[in-house]
Amino acid sequence: MSKTITLRLDENSYTMFLNAANEDNRSISNLIQTLAMRKLKEDSIMDDFEISNILSDKKLLSSLKKGSEQAKQRKGRFVD
Repeated sequence: MSKTITLRLDENSYTMFLNAANEDNRSISNLIQTLAMRKLKEDSIMDDFEISNILSDKKLLSSLKKGSEQAKQRKGRFVD
């Protein structure tokens, strides 16, 4: 069953949500729910320990950055 909440937004934030919702043909309520759920899912993929390990691994970060740059340039290939 749906629950109703009250959310207080300043005028600028409301306008930003309204514009984004209109661009996506959604209601503001649906946009906020979608964005909130997406954020919750993203945050739950890795915990703080995993993130700190990744961010402290300079070799891994360098490799990821290089791979990202190559992907943008459409270089490289997929390996099975």
